[in-house]
Amino acid sequence: MQATHPPKILVLAGSARLDSVNRKLARETVEALRNSGVEATLADLRDFPMPIYDGDLEAGQGLPPAATALKRLAREHDGFAIASPEYNGSFPALLKNALDWISRPEPGDRPLEVFRGKVAAILSASPSPGGGKRGLHQLRELLEMMSVTVIPEQLTVAKSSTAFSATGQLVRAEDMAGLQAVAAALAQAAVLQQEAAV
Repeated sequence: MQATHPPKILVLAGSARLDSVNRKLARETVEALRNSGVEATLADLRDFPMPIYDGDLEAGQGLPPAATALKRLAREHDGFAIASPEYNGSFPALLKNALDWISRPEPGDRPLEVFRGKVAAILSASPSPGGGKRGLHQLRELLEMMSVTVIPEQLTVAKSSTAFSATGQLVRAEDMAGLQAVAAALAQAAVLQQEAAV
């Protein structure tokens, strides 16, 4: 059976800095996914401020309102695209904290319900020659441990200070082609996941 609606992908950037290259990459990812026939939503983590995860806080007050709102968005989507910086060879605490909070089960939830059975693509832009690939390696491991299927295709934008125009678009042909390939692969994986669930 075929899916009855286009897949919906939630796009996150692992940085809250206004001029972050990964926020630019996330916005570019939204456009690439839409061009691949996917409904894409950009969620800015600046709009979802959360305290550092604390089990006592969760036990006493439940999920913070921002975590509940982001979790609702995640629940409504079939998968994720995450553009993450590399901080000291790993992904940022901001991103990990958001994932930790929305992974917490609410009454009636199965463990990791908001992630289980979904697909994801991971991307990074970095000033380094590696383009953030070390951080993506760890992010891939985390998401797969959380029962997300992370597609093999990924994008690393190296030497990111020269990778974007003044208005935030990718300028190098190889980066644009890589983003299109990731978006197409994620769109296909999301459709297959939808069809398998029907």
